[in-house]
Amino acid sequence: MVDPMMEELEFLAEILNKYPLESLKKIAKSEGIDYYRLKRLYDKYYGKYLTVGCIINIKKLGLRSFVAFLSVSPDRLMETAVRMTQNPFVTYVNPAFGFKNGLSITFHAPDDQKDRIDEMLSKYSDDYEYYEARAYPYSGDDNFGRWYLSYDYAILLDILKWDARTPITEIARRLGKSRPTARYMINRLLEEEIVLGFTPLIDMNVHDRGVIGLTRELNEEVLERFREYEISVGVLPGYGYILEWFFSSKEDLGSKVLEFSNYVEKLLIEYFEPAFKEMNDRNLKNRHQRMVKKDGSGYHSILDF
Repeated sequence: MVDPMMEELEFLAEILNKYPLESLKKIAKSEGIDYYRLKRLYDKYYGKYLTVGCIINIKKLGLRSFVAFLSVSPDRLMETAVRMTQNPFVTYVNPAFGFKNGLSITFHAPDDQKDRIDEMLSKYSDDYEYYEARAYPYSGDDNFGRWYLSYDYAILLDILKWDARTPITEIARRLGKSRPTARYMINRLLEEEIVLGFTPLIDMNVHDRGVIGLTRELNEEVLERFREYEISVGVLPGYGYILEWFFSSKEDLGSKVLEFSNYVEKLLIEYFEPAFKEMNDRNLKNRHQRMVKKDGSGYHSILDF
């Protein structure tokens, strides 16, 4: 696999952010750029370092989002990660070391199952902490819906989340539906605001390290100070904020962490290792259809896996 040139990758991401689902020929014509140059970049990076995925309104489907940090001994890291990535409610698992030494994870829990989270996490570690996470800035909206769609929509969400540029013929084949029916289902997700749109996603294998920091007060100066890095902010209701900063191990980790630690109270380093990426990817490809009962009546228990 080629190493990405960030300028090229960012250019392609910018184009696909503007035209997430359009054909390359239509994009080239609309932007007045050379089609063959665009196609070379697309073939070089799409599906390897960048894909277009759908933005799912998980709140409308009754899912709460959480981050957790578990102490796990080094000799049990891989075994524990394998078990966790077999649970479709777990979205990401990565080795992490800092205020907890072991694993950092993100996961979803149905609104009516939030009282089962401790039991779920205790299956993997007897030393953990977790926080509910919301988008920044936080609106304060705590109205959660429920799963009310058929099982086919769970399959469709998996397809659109993994690669929203999948041809409609292929989507229809995988759903066992006609092309008009597949288009109707996609339009329904958009009209009911379950899918909020489509966005390019730069794969985590562009980076190989991350710093996670927890803070009770957010100093927004950190966003400006580290603007040359990819950095994200989330709200932890009842606690404060979570910041995640992505970088390369080729950079001076020590000095960067010392600088970043001025803005947070708790800090750990994440390692994006290829073996963990493969496990996460396998889980993500069909996680919605493994979460939802085949009769469409709701979610499985988070304790079933």
